[in-house]
Amino acid sequence: MDKQTTLAFVLIGIILMAWLYLTTPTQPPQEPAKAQDSTVVEKPAAPQKIEKVDDKPIQSKDSLSFGKFFSKSESAEEIITIENDVVIIEMTNRGGKIKKYFLKEFQNWYVNDLKENASHYQKNVQLINYAEGGSLDIDFVTSDGKAISTANLDFESNQTLNRFLVNEKDSLVLEYTTKAGSDGKIVKRFTFYGSRYDTKFDVEFVNMSKLISNNVYDIVWDHGIRFVENNSVDEANYSNASVHYGDEQVIVDAPHDDEKISKDFNGKVDWVTIRNKYFAAVIVPMNPANVEGAYIKGYSKKFPGNGIREYYSARLQMPFKESNLHKESFTLFIGPVDYKILENYPGELQKIVDFGSFFGLKFVVRPIAEYVLLPLFNFLHIFISNYGLVIIIFSLIIKVVLYPLTKQSFQSMKKMQALQPKIAELKEKFKDDPAKVNKETMKLYSTYGVNPAGGCLPMLLQMPIFIALWGLFQTAIELRQQPFFWWIEDLSRPDVIFDLGFAIPLFGISEISGLALLMGITTFVQQKQTIKDPQQQMLVYLMPVMLTFLFMSFPSGLNLYYFMFNVLSIAQQAYINRNSKTLVLEPVKNPNKKKGFMQKMMEAAENNAKSAQQKKKK
Repeated sequence: MDKQTTLAFVLIGIILMAWLYLTTPTQPPQEPAKAQDSTVVEKPAAPQKIEKVDDKPIQSKDSLSFGKFFSKSESAEEIITIENDVVIIEMTNRGGKIKKYFLKEFQNWYVNDLKENASHYQKNVQLINYAEGGSLDIDFVTSDGKAISTANLDFESNQTLNRFLVNEKDSLVLEYTTKAGSDGKIVKRFTFYGSRYDTKFDVEFVNMSKLISNNVYDIVWDHGIRFVENNSVDEANYSNASVHYGDEQVIVDAPHDDEKISKDFNGKVDWVTIRNKYFAAVIVPMNPANVEGAYIKGYSKKFPGNGIREYYSARLQMPFKESNLHKESFTLFIGPVDYKILENYPGELQKIVDFGSFFGLKFVVRPIAEYVLLPLFNFLHIFISNYGLVIIIFSLIIKVVLYPLTKQSFQSMKKMQALQPKIAELKEKFKDDPAKVNKETMKLYSTYGVNPAGGCLPMLLQMPIFIALWGLFQTAIELRQQPFFWWIEDLSRPDVIFDLGFAIPLFGISEISGLALLMGITTFVQQKQTIKDPQQQMLVYLMPVMLTFLFMSFPSGLNLYYFMFNVLSIAQQAYINRNSKTLVLEPVKNPNKKKGFMQKMMEAAENNAKSAQQKKKK
């Protein structure tokens, strides 16, 4: 989670806790009690390995010596273009690999500024860092001690044409071969399919049993994938590399302080991936049991104008079997981080979709987003083409679902308010005996069936849903470049209506979002509607202002949701106020039948206070 989002949750949490504190009746002070310290201190998990100096440097390709088995050719580059329904791929004989990878269904952020007849080179997202030599390579060390990367070798293809169109039910095999020694060779075979983002990738070593030392080679994805969004800071916040290892996705995220991060994984690896906010490159071995381990390294780089990008390299460490023919197969997925697409692949690739987390609550948040919110969101889109309207209907459904919790919270708060005069009488009557005040207060709660935590608990139960919605709308590729109406042209980006020309201190905001302003205004109305205590008026003004600043840089889809949620909350509160009857406190039957949590806590505090007094007398 990025720093700004974390700050948002922390401040919202502080404001929420302050509001709950001020709206809950103040308990009388207890006499200090000396008790044994029963705090359990958990040993923190081992931190991720962060290094200023990379302990596994990948040698510069320009400085490699090829020894006696290989030679670097200077032949002309040959490009073969393969196109299917969703991608346009340019393959090169230099390295026998992908040079460019265009996604036909996804456009660049500046596409509106281009001419109508602009080529796909200008319009479509291209994910390969070809200028820095990035893409899929094979690295190994020869028996004469030379480090070899296939990125530096020229290959020959088995095709004579330079352009192919692969239809939906067709496939195309493109084979690249380079010589090794006197009779050895390396074969890189790509099988392309129609209407799919994945490619089958085969590696073959022929007559190379005496050429590769240590019986190991690496499948390498170097230099990550390209940043393709307008806001590189936002894109970097959601960029990382990860390994599916031991039935768990382990994420490696580079810090933004110019330090390098690296991590080793030993044993079976199901897949490795490198991603930016909306797209990913994934290498999936056909037989994960053959993988000996993986290695990931990453770093961030700052750019003018407070820009930042992250770069990752990933390696799968493969055993080499000494035989005349060694073959290994992989699935290479390069495409959108779209749950509907990724769930169709083996190995649980859908885990790459990031629904967010908050202080270790991923195990709670993800199932809500994955199995409830996202399916509902996509179901609505079947009937409603405009995602802005989908968000509005979505917010209405969520509000209806949460209505029982909201109503319960409101009723509990009303009971607490009605009980305040009686609690005040107890404080005055037993003002010299705090323990007695506590005891009698709990009797009141029990007599009238009031739970002091009744107003807090429903709100806390909503927090996982709140966080899951936050993560869903922050990273949903479905919202990328989707317009709503008028000035809202992209629900995945802030809806800027005015540029200040300077950054607001602390928040770093330089652009004004229309929906963030509307969200702040409705938050203010909602606070005025619910907070009547003069001592709490600060919250009426503080919370809307803080949230408005924090939401300025968030996607307009997220702001649209919370704006509509506020509008519905205002209507709901008006309805409850209009239709709620004046509350008359009545004793409940069998008040002592079952002690509540708060009553048990108060009784424990009272016993501690008595024990402390007895010890003082002794």
